[in-house]
Amino acid sequence: MDLQMLTYIIVGLTFALYIGIAIWARAGSTQEFYVAGGGVSPLANGMATAADWMSAASFISMAGLISFMGYDGSVYLMGWTGGYVLLALCLAPYLRKFGKFTVPDFIGDRYYSQTARTVAVVCAILISFVYVAGQMRGVGVVFSRFLEVDITTGVVVGMAVVFFYAVLGGMKGITYTQVAQYCVLIFAYLVPAIFISLMVTGNPIPQLGFGSTIEGTDMNLLDKLDGLSKELGFAEYTNGTKSMADVFAITAALMVGTAGLPHVIVRFFTVPRVRDARISAGWALIFIMFLYTTAPAIAAFARYNMVNTLNGPDHQGTLVSEAPTWVKNWEKTGLIKHEDKNGDGRMFYSGDARNEMTIDRDIMVLANPEIAKLPDWVIALVAAGAIAAALSTAAGLLLVISTSISHDLLKRNLMPNISDKAELRYARGAAAVAICVAGYLGINPPGFVAEVVAFAFGLAAASFFPAIILGIFYKKMNKEGAIAGMLAGMVFTIGYIIYFKGIFITPMAANIPANWWLGISPEGIGTVGMLVNFVVAFLVSKVTKEVPQDVQEIVESIRYPKGSGAATHH
Repeated sequence: MDLQMLTYIIVGLTFALYIGIAIWARAGSTQEFYVAGGGVSPLANGMATAADWMSAASFISMAGLISFMGYDGSVYLMGWTGGYVLLALCLAPYLRKFGKFTVPDFIGDRYYSQTARTVAVVCAILISFVYVAGQMRGVGVVFSRFLEVDITTGVVVGMAVVFFYAVLGGMKGITYTQVAQYCVLIFAYLVPAIFISLMVTGNPIPQLGFGSTIEGTDMNLLDKLDGLSKELGFAEYTNGTKSMADVFAITAALMVGTAGLPHVIVRFFTVPRVRDARISAGWALIFIMFLYTTAPAIAAFARYNMVNTLNGPDHQGTLVSEAPTWVKNWEKTGLIKHEDKNGDGRMFYSGDARNEMTIDRDIMVLANPEIAKLPDWVIALVAAGAIAAALSTAAGLLLVISTSISHDLLKRNLMPNISDKAELRYARGAAAVAICVAGYLGINPPGFVAEVVAFAFGLAAASFFPAIILGIFYKKMNKEGAIAGMLAGMVFTIGYIIYFKGIFITPMAANIPANWWLGISPEGIGTVGMLVNFVVAFLVSKVTKEVPQDVQEIVESIRYPKGSGAATHH
């Protein structure tokens, strides 16, 4: 059986499983659609949270970025893991005590303002669309290689599958689908890592193989990569080129942006009690750990194998006629390109003028099993895992968009007397429209998957994080300050990203460190946007009306999360 047929079978079986779960767990009420009826077990919720958290950026792009960036790629590891801990331990219990399962709902009630709620809805939709663009792009990359269709077709198929279980099942369908997706994605991530670790270092544990010597030699893998990188004109693998300011800014943006990501926060309302929410957060951290501790090892193995197969054992280049099979396969997708600059009939990869290869960073995890010549079933499994990672997060984000429109904008603002059935109908309609927009963004993404996701986290950091933190811990923060802060942080961050990345327009300046403000890249500017939000919020709150006494008392009460009850549905 050839690879393509095997991939069709394995991916098809996983799709059938997801659709079957969606039919079984179909939502019959808005309570089930939004928070799965609040009856999910902590273990299942922990697994679903992990799947939600580990998106296409984590599965497909993160190890690829680390593989190309070396030490500089560690910002993604530090930011995303630290952010989850910050959310689970420092914010979620307080939001649960307040009893609102969406961020706009919390902001609207805490800041006693429909305007604040509307601004939060706009921010939530914008963040979710930017984030989901990365997921759909990931789906397209997988389909384009393994099912041999173009990226556009791949994105459309992914849209159809997500549409089915997100629109039909809501949070209830998504939760149990994500449990299945976690099992698929983590198995798919670890199996090739174990195989390759054994082949390269003789150690079956990737986390240990990462620091071991290369099989048959006395040279450490990382030392070898450092030497290869210098020889080929790259920065040393274990030394970073980013400024400390940029490293700090990106890490902080990813961390605090996590706290504002609505699709993760809502997870803490799908379990019956606060105690269960804390337990599920612990489980999620354990489930996340398996992937995040393996990613640096996969990155190093991929880099080592890629350089060796492209440049040959003598590091003089490989004849085009003898190009590795994996290169020929990925060239068909357009994600690897070769230009014979010196006319020697060889392909050569380097970080200087000698370079003849253009390689998309998003392919590294997917191509890794092929580079290492692993069995076809492992390659097909990785394809299924990557699709599972992308779809699990895409579904959660699409639910946030539909909830923001149907619950926060219509039910809580424009149409307060709407019936439960009508609200559910609007929620499903909003999810359908959101999928179409997400598909377009997936076909025309503004960057690599992890970069797009980093923008989403930056926007969340600049808009939601200060409003949530001040809403919980500073009772004097009023509606005028919160609204002004969110708008200032969001506008500043979007403006900076568009200035250098040119989303929907031509970039106004080259995206290089020399042009960056204070040496901070667009991926890290959310940290500055967050500071802008804090400063504007404080200044405006000092010259406007004081917070009503009853709201101050509510803020006082939510500082003690113990005894928090169930989420307030409406």
